[in-house]
Amino acid sequence: MTKRHELTPAAPWVELTVDQDDWDAADPQVLLQLLGRAQWIRSFEEYVLELANQGLVHGPAHSSVGQEGGAVGSVLPLRSDDFVNGSHRGHHQFLAKAFGHVLEAKSTGLPEITTEVREVLHRTLAEICGLADGYCRGRGGSMHLQWREAGAMGTNAIVGGGVPQAAGFAWNMLHSGSDAVSVTYFGDGAVNIGSVLETFNLAAAWKLPVMFFIENNQYAVSTPVAKATGEPRLSGRGAGFGIPSWRVDGMDALAVHTAMTEAVDHMRAGKGPTILEADLYRFFHQNGAFPGSAFGYRDKEEEASWRARDPIAQLRRQVVGRGLATEADIDAMTDAIDTTMQEIGDQLLEPVPGGKPRERRIIGSLWPDTDFVDVGVRGDLSELEGSRFEDEDTFAGELAQRRFIDVVSDVMARRMETDDRIVVMGEDVDGLKGGTNGATKKPLELFPDRVLGTPISENAFAGLGGGMALDGRFRPVVEFMYADFMWVAADQLFNQVAKARHMFGGDSSVPFVLRSKLAAGTGYGSQHSMDPAGILTTAPGLRVVAPSTPFDYVGLMNTALTCDDPVVVLEHVDLYTSTGPGPVDDLDYLLPVGKAAVRRTGEDLTVISYLTMVNHCLEALDQVDVSADLIDLRWLDRASLDWETIEASVRKTNQVLIVEQGAVGTSYGGWLADEIQRRLFDWLDAPVERVTGAEASPSISKVLERAAIARTDEVVDALRRIAQA
Repeated sequence: MTKRHELTPAAPWVELTVDQDDWDAADPQVLLQLLGRAQWIRSFEEYVLELANQGLVHGPAHSSVGQEGGAVGSVLPLRSDDFVNGSHRGHHQFLAKAFGHVLEAKSTGLPEITTEVREVLHRTLAEICGLADGYCRGRGGSMHLQWREAGAMGTNAIVGGGVPQAAGFAWNMLHSGSDAVSVTYFGDGAVNIGSVLETFNLAAAWKLPVMFFIENNQYAVSTPVAKATGEPRLSGRGAGFGIPSWRVDGMDALAVHTAMTEAVDHMRAGKGPTILEADLYRFFHQNGAFPGSAFGYRDKEEEASWRARDPIAQLRRQVVGRGLATEADIDAMTDAIDTTMQEIGDQLLEPVPGGKPRERRIIGSLWPDTDFVDVGVRGDLSELEGSRFEDEDTFAGELAQRRFIDVVSDVMARRMETDDRIVVMGEDVDGLKGGTNGATKKPLELFPDRVLGTPISENAFAGLGGGMALDGRFRPVVEFMYADFMWVAADQLFNQVAKARHMFGGDSSVPFVLRSKLAAGTGYGSQHSMDPAGILTTAPGLRVVAPSTPFDYVGLMNTALTCDDPVVVLEHVDLYTSTGPGPVDDLDYLLPVGKAAVRRTGEDLTVISYLTMVNHCLEALDQVDVSADLIDLRWLDRASLDWETIEASVRKTNQVLIVEQGAVGTSYGGWLADEIQRRLFDWLDAPVERVTGAEASPSISKVLERAAIARTDEVVDALRRIAQA
C-alpha cells in the first residue's frame, strides 16, 4: 500500500508580528531613530520627485516613498563594516546605511541633522542629478549608488544583478575572520530570476553570512505578484534551500527591526544565510510621482488602504503615545529636513535666465567635465610598477621543454604561495586530481582550502567572484569550463564585472581573473566550441590575454594576477598537451601589458594571430614561400593592443593577414581589420585579408566540425592566394 509521510523543511520559516506590548517595551532610542531616519528619507524622496517633475533628474526616479519602514528597520541593527547593496529602487536603503555610518549614538531625543548628515544628503542628491559631487561622480545616478566607507557596496539597475556580488562580500567577511554580514535588497520581480536562486543555493552550501532581503512591494512594474508566481509568500523559497526565513509586515518598522535583529544574530554566529521578506507598498508608480492607479494596474481603494498603514505615521503615533517626543518636536524635525533639502537644492540649481517664474536648471559648473567620460574605464596599471618584466630573450633563468598544462598548474600554485588572497573557484576544480584538464592539480595539492568547487551556477559563482573583487580582501580566479559558458553568466561578466570600476566613479579596483578554455576541434559541438574573443573585447572594462606558449602563460598569468582590472585569460585545449620553452623553477616574472611577440620576421606580409592559430601560422609559413612577420598578439583588448609592433610591421610589409580559428560572425579579426585600415591606410597596398572559421558553430560530426574551423590548411590557402595576387 502506498504510504505518505509528511516532510518538514530543514530550516525554519516563520511569520513574525509585533503587538502593542512590543511597542511599549521597545528601546526608546530605537523608536526615535527609526522615526527620524524614515522621515529624512521620505523628505529626501519627495524632493527628488519634485526635481524630477521639473525635468531636473535625467533618467528615472524610482522613489521608495512608502517603503521607508523596511529600510530603516533593517539597517538600524547593522554596523559600518556590514555591507549592503540594492536594486534600481535603492535610495532609501543607501541613505539608511549612510545615516547609520555618520550618526553618533544618542541617549535621548530625535536624530539631528549634523554636518555629516547634510553631506550625505548633498552627495546623494548630486549623484541622482548626475553631478560631479556625487558619490560616483555623477556616473551612477539614481540607480548606482556606492559609498564603500559606509558599507554601501553599490546599488544595481539589473534586476537581481547585485545579489551574487553580495554573496562575494559575505565570503570575504567570513574568511577574513570578521563577524560582519552582507545584506542584499531586491524585490518581488527579482526573486524568480535564476541568478538570485543560484545564489540562494551557493550561499546555503557555503554557509555565507548574507541576508536576502525581499522587498515584496506587490508589483514588478505593473505585474502583480500573484500573476508572476504560484507561491506569493516569497520567503517560502528559503525552505527549498535550507535557509531560515522570516516574513514580516514591512510597513511595521519595529517588526522589521525585530526580525532583522534575530537574523543578524544568526549570521554573526556563523550559521549561514537568511531570508527576510517584508510585505510593503510603493506609494507611487515604478518611476515618477504618479500613483499606480493613474496607469490602470492598481485601484484607488487599494492605494488608500496601504497609505492608511504609512510606516512613518505609525512610528509617529507610537513615539507620541509613549511620550518620547511631542507632535511639535516631530513637526520641527520634519521642517528641518524639508528646509535642509531646499537649501541643498539651492546649492545645485539656479534660475533659468529669461525663463518662467521658479524655472530652474543645474548650475553648469557642477556637471562633470566631459573629458571625464572615459576616465576610469580601466586602471592606470600603477599597481604593476616595480614588477620584474621579462621576455624569452631576456630571461636569465633555466628554460626547458614544458607541457603547457603543467605550467598552468604550477604558476597558479606559485602565486597562491606568495599571495594568500588568491582563491580559485569553478566547477570540478577541486576534483578529478586538478579539474577536467589538470589546471588546478598543484593548487589543489598545496592549498585545498582555497580551491573551491562550485555548484553548476555560472551566474552565482561569477557574480560571487565579482563581489569578492569589488570588496578587495581576496583576489578571485574564476574558471569557466568552456568559453561558451560565459553567455550563461553574461550579466555578471559584462554588466557587472566589466562596468563596475567606471560606473561607480572610476576608483574601484576589480582584481578579478577569469580563466576559460576554447575547445574547437574536440567534438564537443556548438555549445562548447566557440572563440569568444570578438565579443569579450567589445567590453571596454575587460582586459583579455591569449597565451600561446608555456613561457608566455607564466608571464601573462602573473600580470593578470597583479593587475587591478578584470582580466580574462583565454586558453586553448589544443595547447594543453603541447610542449614548448617554459621556466623550470622561476615562476615570478611578468610580461608587460600591451606587448606582442614577433614569432617570425619577413618582408612581404604581416600575419597577425593568437592562441593555437599562431602555431598553425608557423606550420603554414613553412609550406609556402612567403616572407612574413608573424605577430602573436598576446593581449587582445582595445586598450592593451600593441599598435607599435603592428604599425612597424605594416609600414614594412604593406600587407596584412589576420588569422583566427572561430566563426566569422563573432570574429575578433573583423574589428581588428577595420581598425588597421583606419589607422594605417596610407601604408596598405591591399585590403586586409582574413582567415576565419565558417559562419556556423562547430558540429559534433567530425567532418562538419573540421569544415567549421580554421587550421593550417586554411592559412596555407590564404598565403598562396596572397602570394599569387
